[in-house]
Amino acid sequence: MSPALAAAPTGQTTQPAPRVVVRDVPPRVCFALEQAGVHPLLARLLAARGVRSAGELDDGLQHLLPPDALQGAQAAGVLLADAIDAGRRICIVADYDCDGATACALAIRGLAALGAERTRLGYVVPDRARHGYGLTPAIVDLAQALQPQLLVTVDNGIASVEGVAHARSLGMQVLVTDHHLPALQDGEVRLPAAEVIVNPNQPGCGFASKALAGVGVMFYVLLATRAELRRRGRFDGTSQPRLDALLDLVALGTVADVVKLDANNRRIVAQGLRRIRAGRMQAGVAALFAAAGRQPAKASAADFGFALGPRLNAAGRLADMTLGIECLLTDDAARAAELAAQLDAINRERREVEDGMREQAEAALAAIAQAQALPPALALFDESFHEGVVGIVAGRVKDQLHRPSFVFARGADGHLKGSGRSIAGFHLRDALDLVAKRHPGLLLRFGGHAMAAGATIAAQGFEAFAAALVKVAGEWLDAATLERSLRSDGALPLEWFNAETVALLDAQVWGQGFEAPLFVDEVEVLQQRLVGEKHLKLRLRLPGSAAPREAIWFGRVEPLPERARLAYRLSLDEWNGQSRVQMVVQALAG
Repeated sequence: MSPALAAAPTGQTTQPAPRVVVRDVPPRVCFALEQAGVHPLLARLLAARGVRSAGELDDGLQHLLPPDALQGAQAAGVLLADAIDAGRRICIVADYDCDGATACALAIRGLAALGAERTRLGYVVPDRARHGYGLTPAIVDLAQALQPQLLVTVDNGIASVEGVAHARSLGMQVLVTDHHLPALQDGEVRLPAAEVIVNPNQPGCGFASKALAGVGVMFYVLLATRAELRRRGRFDGTSQPRLDALLDLVALGTVADVVKLDANNRRIVAQGLRRIRAGRMQAGVAALFAAAGRQPAKASAADFGFALGPRLNAAGRLADMTLGIECLLTDDAARAAELAAQLDAINRERREVEDGMREQAEAALAAIAQAQALPPALALFDESFHEGVVGIVAGRVKDQLHRPSFVFARGADGHLKGSGRSIAGFHLRDALDLVAKRHPGLLLRFGGHAMAAGATIAAQGFEAFAAALVKVAGEWLDAATLERSLRSDGALPLEWFNAETVALLDAQVWGQGFEAPLFVDEVEVLQQRLVGEKHLKLRLRLPGSAAPREAIWFGRVEPLPERARLAYRLSLDEWNGQSRVQMVVQALAG
């Protein structure tokens, strides 16, 4: 490992079992949901997650927040309608993750459906290593080869002050659609001088869902464009294009970007899943399901987050996101299958790279754990780290140690490119802003959200950055925040331990900010053995039950004591045509 990594503040790599916090269940709300016909277990789970009435469970499209509530959407609709009417060339400037890829495919498919000539629609996507993130002047120059009259950013652009200025100096109009936080300069928000900006997180926007993903913002822009074209008499009441046919893309990008699944986002995801389960999806989405070995008829939000999303993201991390975008754009099933197979192969390579980096990171942490206590934040760097996977590894370190974590790799320009992941109570983008103010010139670039952020620093600045991040974390985080905890739904009543409950739970939309049910029970461990050399297969007895229960703990090799308190989810284990309920253990609860 490099001296820089060894010098970074680190500590022990294991922590005590997490403290279990059982969610509060408002009894009156739970009763009201049951009276409205909601299953008793589901009523309890939903009430604990803030659902207050059965009306919130209606996922009909008519309940989506209206496009005219999103600042800039109507103006964007006018701008795009003008471009369509005039036959202008439009270039989509994408991002190299799943949100950006789905937003790009959505924009091109949606604009074509609204009347834009497909031959006058193009796109560019940055190369992570060569171009970096967003609408940089270099990307504007790349787009200029397509001779666009209008640039439309998706999932980027809100911080692209120089890039927008460069585009406009070349005579291009710019529409920014994004969901990231704006850039700050001397503590003040600095927005690019685009013709129109659509972003629920821009100053002055009162849109109720600040959690829209980039693809969700673009979907709203398309809805506003259709409304504008309808006002111009382009469509009558029965012939207007069905933009809901693209909701599989919106749902995929929303879940894969790990944005909060508030009520509006849950409706978007539910509608996308409904269409996929009915067999209505883009050829590329169907091909990705096949490549991942998942069944569209049983599609869940977890398929987006753990199967399809990683395959698209892998292209942007290790190869070229053009592969992912082309997969989502083609209507040729054979071509989609070919591209999905390439994405699957790249994802296998990504896992190998990630495994190697994670092992190196864990070895470095363990090597000096004897001498130091675990600090409130972590920063890691090694010359062998791959820039495309630093975010994933940062997330793994954060999950394991429950500390804000940054992982850096050397970029092609010699600078260190880092990605960070955070814990509740530590706003990572704001922490970077404070580091930048305290150490002018240390951060060459930075941006992001509360829970995820990126930064670029000079090669010689790593140790200073690591120390500065730890100092901010020490000021902002207390012992209670740094204690790992699990939010649980308590014990699962035995009458609900069946396949019908699994089906009931699988039919719901769970995800970030609306977590899937996690139950906790004291169990007797009857049998345990390793399967696949790295998973613990268990036979357990729950309190009050004579019948043993099957369970598995993926990624665990250490044996359990005879009695243990386990946090688990329910799933169906399907093998040789038979299905049985299985506990998927998540943690040994304290």
